[in-house]
Amino acid sequence: MDQLELLKQNWKQREQEYPKLSYDQIYDMLFRKSTSIVKWIFIISVLELLFWVGLYFISPKSSFEVIEKLGMKPFMLAFNVVHYIIVLIFIYYFYKNYVSIKVTESTKTLMERILSTRKTVRYFVIYNVVAFAIALVVINYFYFTKSDLLMQALEESYGIIPNDPQFLTIFLISQIVVGVILILLLLLFYRLVYGILLRKLKKNYKELERIEM
Repeated sequence: MDQLELLKQNWKQREQEYPKLSYDQIYDMLFRKSTSIVKWIFIISVLELLFWVGLYFISPKSSFEVIEKLGMKPFMLAFNVVHYIIVLIFIYYFYKNYVSIKVTESTKTLMERILSTRKTVRYFVIYNVVAFAIALVVINYFYFTKSDLLMQALEESYGIIPNDPQFLTIFLISQIVVGVILILLLLLFYRLVYGILLRKLKKNYKELERIEM
């Protein structure tokens, strides 16, 4: 008997030693995993909202003074109100997905809940990145079109007296570079955190497809 046959026989013996999982056991395992993932998506979204709100409250007073002097306060107020309302709507849907998936009783419904959650997370990530980019563009537009007020605000709030004639250009380029870096970091965060959770959900979905065949 060659080595290949010995390996085959050894594998068959080992296979018999392990208990075979039934359909219900596999479904229950995938159900619990999926529920846990959706719960973590909800928790992380709430923590993210609290982080940004906390960041707002610990921001230096001088930054708000610059915003007010440049006439950006109405825009920032409207933007923040709309932004947080939309984020709260997303959090509501994350919670709704979690509650819905907890009471799921069929494989088909569980698969639908998984797809719904994945879609909601994608929209959430896209919205946050686009909103951040829009805010960056509008703020730099104010800086560029109201450069005289910007120079005055920087001098009054930070004590910066720009002597270099190229200061405004350097300042705007720096703002754009920092903004792009922040967007890339935001994308990296979403890819690492939500990306991992979505890949796990996708794996669960594939397993559910397999057991339904």
